[in-house]
Amino acid sequence: MTSNNSSLLYGIDDKPPLVESLALGFQHYLTMFGSTVAIPLMMAGPLGIQDDPKQLGLLIGTMFFVSGITTLLQTTFGNRLPIIQGGTFSFLAPAMAICGMASLKTAGFDVKMQHIQGAVIVGSLFEIAIGYSGLVGRLLKYIGPITIAPTIALIGLSLYPFGAPEAGRHWPIGGLTIVLIILFSQVLRKRHRAFELFPILLGIVGAWGTAAICTATGLFEPGHPAYTSLDKLSAAPWVAPPYPLQWGMPQFSAAAIVGMLAGYIASMVESIGDYYACARLAGAPPPDSKTISKGIGMEGVGCLIAGLFGTGNGTTSYSENIGAIGLTRVGSRRVVQMGAAIMLVLGCFAKFGALFTTIPQPIVGGMYCALFGMIAAVGLSNLQFIDLNSPRNLFIIGFSFFMGLSLPTYIGANPVTLEGLEWLANIINTLGQTGMAVGAFLAMLLDNLIPGSDEERGLVAWSQSHT
Repeated sequence: MTSNNSSLLYGIDDKPPLVESLALGFQHYLTMFGSTVAIPLMMAGPLGIQDDPKQLGLLIGTMFFVSGITTLLQTTFGNRLPIIQGGTFSFLAPAMAICGMASLKTAGFDVKMQHIQGAVIVGSLFEIAIGYSGLVGRLLKYIGPITIAPTIALIGLSLYPFGAPEAGRHWPIGGLTIVLIILFSQVLRKRHRAFELFPILLGIVGAWGTAAICTATGLFEPGHPAYTSLDKLSAAPWVAPPYPLQWGMPQFSAAAIVGMLAGYIASMVESIGDYYACARLAGAPPPDSKTISKGIGMEGVGCLIAGLFGTGNGTTSYSENIGAIGLTRVGSRRVVQMGAAIMLVLGCFAKFGALFTTIPQPIVGGMYCALFGMIAAVGLSNLQFIDLNSPRNLFIIGFSFFMGLSLPTYIGANPVTLEGLEWLANIINTLGQTGMAVGAFLAMLLDNLIPGSDEERGLVAWSQSHT
């Protein structure tokens, strides 16, 4: 076991036994299945496949398959952190806007998907250039703990609409999920090794099994929020391996490409915060400029692969899996790679993707309540390096947090419209509705403009922690 962080069961370079690694890796993917499945489900309407379970199952399978490929690439050749790569909500708004373009409103699924693919592919080249040119790394000298704290914390806090509101669809099941995860990860973790390693998996299975029993006994009927039915599995084929250009040749539209770039910018800002959070929890050194540049560059490669396979989305680092590291105290790179290998195999079975849609939303919401709070706490822990008695620091932190939560609400209700500059309006609206992007920009700007000593800003202690 690792020695670089006494609280970890396995550190980043540790290699748990094969069977244990496979189970832990699958648990990591269970933490992000909600988002991975939610993205194609939310795109089903705009793409016109909401009533086509077979096509939707294939799309979900493609999402998992591409996630497996890109995670292996990132953990092996990219930043080498134990962080899962998968679909991102940052691309949802641009993708939906593409489907709603006047020329595509009446088009079929394949045509809409081809235009999304074209925008994702061109955008991926932009991200690859930003990453591998080292430009993103050179900007790091302007980023300290005052910037990192709200950036990471807002990743967790901004996802609150997916927590209690989803769990509250049926509190007995949603609440049971929360209680089980807390019970296994905090109360019973020293009673048995299984509780230390698999608290999330055990919590989900326990709540899912309870919902299935209630459904089988007739307590939960169709239409109930926690109703668990396997009817969707029958329409999905058993074997359906994804392959590049499976929906046809990508189509390239200038309007679609420019709008998609806004999603890329938001995704990159979020990923940098994820790298710091992941490294901190996994017992790895804080990522330097080279590590971050390689990570962003490899995310661009991942988006290129996603565009070629046609997920209707891109790839980014997953915050959910970082929360799982914090709860399980397993930061092994090998564990995440084993999970990615499982996804490569299971992504070829459409029935596997369809199976995830049978897990009730209250369980997903309960899991989010436990995980996203951990991410917010990791962000706040970076404040230990700064002078918290400094009025300067308190103002910057408070203002960045408040605007990171408040501005997205305003922009969502009052989107910016610029006649003749729709592309610029799309960028402003996408970034303005991304809390971590707002918080990161304001914190970095004010921390570098408002006078303050290196000790006050936490740069001295921050630098010492790096070494």
